[in-house]
Amino acid sequence: MNIMIIAGEDSGDLHGARLAAAIKAKHPEVRVSGMGGARMQAAGVNLIVDPTKLSTIGFWEALKNFQVLRKIMLKMAATIRQQKPDAVVFIDFPGFNMRLARMIRNEDIPMIYYFSPSAWAWGKSRAEKVANTVTKVASVFPFEAEVYQQAGADVTFVGHPLLDIVRPSLSKEEARELFGLPDKVPVVGLFPGSRRQEIETLLPEMLAAAAVIKDQMPEVRFILPRATSLEPELIQKYLSAGQVEVTVTEGRAYDALNICSAAIAASGTVTLEAACLGVPMVIIYKVSTSTYLLGRILIRIPHVGLPNIVLGRMAMPEYLQNEVQAERVAADILRMLTDSEYATELKTDLAEVVRRLGRPGAVDRAADLVIGVAENQRLRKQV
Repeated sequence: MNIMIIAGEDSGDLHGARLAAAIKAKHPEVRVSGMGGARMQAAGVNLIVDPTKLSTIGFWEALKNFQVLRKIMLKMAATIRQQKPDAVVFIDFPGFNMRLARMIRNEDIPMIYYFSPSAWAWGKSRAEKVANTVTKVASVFPFEAEVYQQAGADVTFVGHPLLDIVRPSLSKEEARELFGLPDKVPVVGLFPGSRRQEIETLLPEMLAAAAVIKDQMPEVRFILPRATSLEPELIQKYLSAGQVEVTVTEGRAYDALNICSAAIAASGTVTLEAACLGVPMVIIYKVSTSTYLLGRILIRIPHVGLPNIVLGRMAMPEYLQNEVQAERVAADILRMLTDSEYATELKTDLAEVVRRLGRPGAVDRAADLVIGVAENQRLRKQV
């Protein structure tokens, strides 16, 4: 049996690796190949190409890498046509993956979208496009499953794999000792994202907020887990220009997050990871003005932070574009660190977010779905 997994970003590489490992644990003989990064390769995926350092944010920003990504897309399409896998799994990366899916949809190869395009944000038309292109949708959010079902997709709610993935490997005491952080001092996490563009736009803002926090609470410490897709030199460039000392970790991101009393986080997967560990956060995001304006026209939800989207209300403070100001962000973090009643309220909200993400076992359920589709395809070929 031959299964192909297509991921293009750091978070997709994480989920692709977990999915590949679960598939191989159930059926060691399965050949898994595809597109992704170092985690997928370590999980036994035969990588055809690694595009994880190319990922960009926004409509116009993506044009910078258009020619490179188009060559990769053509290569992947040709490989899929040649190898005829029993199933292709797309993970997130919608601008690329939806185009690739359309290129191969006449090849009689089942296609499954795991972490499908955010139809709940973009509206019914996007859900219908996915429903008309892929064979199955493995949904990670219950409200997402409803939107795809209404659009006519064959959708299965598997739950969110972060419930299985977010597991610190050390106790809080062990983690503090490993990272050289004293007991009992408050720790604030800085999570600027996994893309170069996010580092360039968000890390300076985080460091400016950190300086305000440090000025008002001198004992506070800061920690920043570096995404594997980023060069250490890029992070250090901004830290050297900042006014606060930051502990940078490589690996053990969940151990770092678990010792945080609060976090400043880029909108994205890390906000749900923080929710799983009960860490209150301020969510920030910035893109180009053109991308932002176009997004405000097209996107049909009032919030951008995933915890707030899951809850359907503003629970974690979030700031976009020019709203991202050091004093505002710092004020929210300082309140989380000093107002125990407020911090408890936020942690209660985060527990509700986790409850709504479903039951543990999502990765196994997704693997069973993929294996079932692939096995059915092999039976069809034999008839």
